[in-house]
Amino acid sequence: MSVSRRFFLQHAGLPVLACVSGGRLLGAKKEEGALPRGSAEAEGVDPQSILSFLRAVEEAGVELHSFMVVRHGRVIAEGWWEPYGPEFVHSMYSMSKSFTSTAIGFAVSERRLKVDDRVVSFFPDEVPWQVTENLGAMRVRDLLTMSAGNRKDPTQACVQSENWVRTFLAQPVDHRPGTQFLYNSAATYMCSAIVQRLTGQTVLEYLRPRLFEPLGIRGMRWETCPRGINTGGWGLSIQTEGLAKFGLLFLQKGKWNGAQILPEAWVDEATRFHIQQPGGDKPDRAKADNDWLQGYGYQFWRCRNGGFRGDGAFGQFTIVLPREEAVIVMTSENKNMQAQLDLVWRHLLPAFSTKPRPAVFPAFRTPLPEGGTATPPALAAKRTYRLDPNDLGIESISFEFTADRCRFTADAESIPCGFGTWLRSEASVPAAPPRLISGGRPPGTPKSKIAAAAAWAEDRTLTMTWRYYETPHRDTVTCVFDETEGTVALTFLNSIAAMNPSAKDSRRPLLGKLTA
Repeated sequence: MSVSRRFFLQHAGLPVLACVSGGRLLGAKKEEGALPRGSAEAEGVDPQSILSFLRAVEEAGVELHSFMVVRHGRVIAEGWWEPYGPEFVHSMYSMSKSFTSTAIGFAVSERRLKVDDRVVSFFPDEVPWQVTENLGAMRVRDLLTMSAGNRKDPTQACVQSENWVRTFLAQPVDHRPGTQFLYNSAATYMCSAIVQRLTGQTVLEYLRPRLFEPLGIRGMRWETCPRGINTGGWGLSIQTEGLAKFGLLFLQKGKWNGAQILPEAWVDEATRFHIQQPGGDKPDRAKADNDWLQGYGYQFWRCRNGGFRGDGAFGQFTIVLPREEAVIVMTSENKNMQAQLDLVWRHLLPAFSTKPRPAVFPAFRTPLPEGGTATPPALAAKRTYRLDPNDLGIESISFEFTADRCRFTADAESIPCGFGTWLRSEASVPAAPPRLISGGRPPGTPKSKIAAAAAWAEDRTLTMTWRYYETPHRDTVTCVFDETEGTVALTFLNSIAAMNPSAKDSRRPLLGKLTA
């Protein structure tokens, strides 16, 4: 493979690394408004270092869903691990916060507010009957810098209520605002609520003509609270390239295609050091090596190596490296986010200063369920089971097997699962997808986009993996068949619980008796 080519991790439906020559993605249609593509070598980036990063990610067990590197305004490496893809959005968790901060920046530039405005001034109808001195002193700036003054994060209290604004303002403000850092997603929600109170628009609606349309970002979604306010601190879903464009806007100090769409002064203010997070040297990691102790801006984290980033739980990253004139984007499901950043610094950072070397890229893939693909002959016919009463409210399930797939049906919802491959579908799954925070979950049981695969163990056990591919998460469903008794038992394990050995999935096993 020529070193003048860049690399793309999906080709012919498989997660292989294919090459692009002359800045054109082979076999792919360039979307209108897409970032320009270029070769790694032409932009002074070493392909071998990128390969070293990808190998290290695989060896470390870090599950990437997408990856993109931009240098000098050009995408020089990008990849999606099947079943994830460039056309799909991905939920961002707290990466959403940086977009909410940017909405505040636009509002400041339009003189709708100042960061030193008092929070209570926006909500005279929601404040408690007695406004304490500390609550009265809380500024928009304090919300942005995670220094609102709460001793305990009020987020859970807020999302369990109907009126999140009123609940937030009713929480104790134990410290003088602006003096102590406490990570606080509800504070970001309050920034969203302020934008909506001032403009009559949600943050998503407000950002559309100011940010998303100028950058050519489409298809994004944002969850809302019961009163229709975007959740702010989480809940944004967006495509990988949208993250890259957002990072590039900040790398370019608010300029896009020659126009200053976001004031340079705001970019500098939002991304500089404002407050120190608590914590110090630890036996296994010095403070200087901890990317969560480098200071905090306006909903942006400072990084080692002179950079800054937005990030979200399980490894949703937009990393901006001004010295290297680069942006690195990742979506993933990874418990140890510091380890993920360590791999960036160890392998990708040198790529910008190392002489380009040839690299031959192997295939990378998300893991499929382990086991065989041949259905036991005794189970090959369609089988329907009547379930015992259960918390999920499912009355019956069925399994229908062919040579290359299993179709699982729960009441009226069907999920096809490929043997040795991922099959996409949409279905309503009770209590799914898994998520860290309940606030903002759409009402009812909306359909989820699912990519599913299955495999057999020798003891008549079928394992299905359901990847909710517009989120970081998945379910593992284990089905144990007893042919003698004519029964099946299903157990669930979501990927959030799987990361914590002491955690359990809240769903109880389903037990069924064969009816046909």
